[in-house]
Amino acid sequence: MAGRIRGHWKRWLIAGVATAAVLCTAGPYIYINYVQDKPPAALSLDDPPGSDSSGSSPGSGDDVEGAWRVGSGSQAGYRVDEVLFGQNVTAVGRTEKVTGELEIEGNRAVSGSFTVDLASVKSDSDQRDGQFRGRVMDTERYPEATFELTEPVDFGSAPAVGEQVSAKATGELTVHGETNSVSFELDAQRTADGFRVNGSIPVTFADYGIEAPDFGGIAVEDEGDIEFLLAFDRA
Repeated sequence: MAGRIRGHWKRWLIAGVATAAVLCTAGPYIYINYVQDKPPAALSLDDPPGSDSSGSSPGSGDDVEGAWRVGSGSQAGYRVDEVLFGQNVTAVGRTEKVTGELEIEGNRAVSGSFTVDLASVKSDSDQRDGQFRGRVMDTERYPEATFELTEPVDFGSAPAVGEQVSAKATGELTVHGETNSVSFELDAQRTADGFRVNGSIPVTFADYGIEAPDFGGIAVEDEGDIEFLLAFDRA
């Protein structure tokens, strides 16, 4: 009798361990693929302009010269790949707290600087946001990320309203107290009351003294992207 009881307990124990293993494997898969929302698409000029823009008209013809400022409808944030309990996911965090200015002469942006409030960046996970603001970015010590042009951006020509042009930008990106020179492609689009600029800056975390998180079943890739979609009004 005792032997049969021990045998039953052993089988139940094995079955329990097997069930737990299946749940640990299948649980994240089911959550990520069937419950969790898909990450938002990359910021794009296909996104409609903000409806509450307060900028004034840029004027007639192709005149875009002068001083501009980052206005309402602007966004910036990060996109990075994670491994969550063995499942590949894409994490996206964004904020609308972006400021900056741009000076245009002819068809070239000759100077410009932009600042992102990192403490206001939010994703779809409060836990991820807490890690981002704390052990990852230390926003109490480094609350902002900045970019400043170091070379003019030549757009070639001023597009008509609704049209787009592409160019290459070079400047200095400061994140987590570290500054590096970066170059990246961007697209610009003329709007009825200004223009919008969209792009993505590849970032290797180690270049900015950031240790990619790897804890509690979550591992983050060593590289990611800073995405931005900036709407400009007359300064």
